[in-house]
Amino acid sequence: MTVKDAIDLSTVRRVLVIKLRHHGDVLLTSPVFSVLQNHAPHLEIDALVYRDTAEMLSLHPAINQLHTIDRKWKSAGILAQAKAEWALLSALRERRYDLIVHLTEHPRGAWLRRLTGARWGVAPQLAGGARFWKSSFTHLYPVVGANRRHTVEINLDALRRIGIQPDEEERRLTLVPGNDAENFVDGLLAEHGLKEGGFVHLHPTSRWLFKCWPMERMIALISALQTQGHRIVVTAAPAAAEMAMAKNILAELPQPAVDLSGRLSLKQLAALTARAKLFIGVDSAPMHIAAAMGTPTVVLFGPSGDKEWGPWQVPHRILTSAHACRPCGNDGCGGGKISECLSVIPVERVLDAVREVMGCE
Repeated sequence: MTVKDAIDLSTVRRVLVIKLRHHGDVLLTSPVFSVLQNHAPHLEIDALVYRDTAEMLSLHPAINQLHTIDRKWKSAGILAQAKAEWALLSALRERRYDLIVHLTEHPRGAWLRRLTGARWGVAPQLAGGARFWKSSFTHLYPVVGANRRHTVEINLDALRRIGIQPDEEERRLTLVPGNDAENFVDGLLAEHGLKEGGFVHLHPTSRWLFKCWPMERMIALISALQTQGHRIVVTAAPAAAEMAMAKNILAELPQPAVDLSGRLSLKQLAALTARAKLFIGVDSAPMHIAAAMGTPTVVLFGPSGDKEWGPWQVPHRILTSAHACRPCGNDGCGGGKISECLSVIPVERVLDAVREVMGCE
C-alpha cells in the first residue's frame, strides 16, 4: 500500500532539509539525507541548521550545500540582522527548491516554504493546528512523542509521509570527522601513549547539568575502572560549568586520567570516540556522536526520555531508575537542578553494564 498523495521524486530536483535545534538533534537528522539520496540519487539535497551545529552535518556525503543561521544575528543590531537574513533568503531562493522537509515546529520553516516558492513542503503536525502552519505545507506528519518513538524514526516519518519507506541499513547515523580531525587526534593519542581501542572515553558533563550523574559517583566509577586496568580519557565542552565539573572530578582521582576537556572541536571529539573501546556518559550530544561512530556506549538517563534519545544502532546499555515520574523533562526535581532519578543509580550497576557491553565476565 502506498501513500495516495506521495511525491514523485523523479519530478523533484532540489530539496532543503531544515533542523533548527541543538547538536544532538541535528546529528539525528543525518539518516534523512542518506535515505533521500538512496531513493533518488539525482537529488541535490541541502541543509539549513544553526551555525554552531554545522559540524554535525558538514562532510555528510549526501549533502550538497550546508546553509547556516548564526544565533548571534539577533544581538548584532536590527540592520545587521536584516542584512544577514536577506542574504540567507536570497541564497535559498537562488537554489529554487522543489521540496522543503521541515523537521521541527520552528515558524521559520513555514515562512521559508512560502518565500522560496517550493512546490511541496512536509512538516510536523502541530497540536491545535494553526491555520497559517497548515496552509504553509502540502504534507503534515503526526509526531509520536511522550518517549514512545526514537527521534531518528520521528525525523524519518517526514519521508514516510511523502511515500519514502527507509530500509533498516539506511537509518544509520552519519558523522564524518575529516582528515584534519583524524590527524589531530592521532597526534594526541600518541602524545599520551594511547592506541586505538586501548582506552575508555568518558564524558561526564552535559550543557544541562540536571542530566549529570553526581560527581562523587563519577569519581568512584573512574577509580574502579582504573583499578581494573582501563586507561581513561575525559572530555567536556569548553563551557565554564562543564569545565569546572571535569576539573573537580579529575582532581579527586587516585590515578591521573588523560584530560582533554575543553580541547576538542566536535569533529575532533568524533575522531577520539571512534578510537575508544567504550564510551560512558549521560544524555548529551557526545553520546550521540559515539553512537554515530559505532562506539559501544554506556549511558545514564534521568529526566529525559531514553526511548526517544537513547544510543542509536550501536551496542549499548542504558541505565535508569525505577522512578514512576521519569522521564519528566524537568530541570531537576522541583526545578532544583538535581535529578533524584539519576542520583540513585549506583556505581555497581554502571560497572556491570560496562562488563556486559565489553563482553567481560
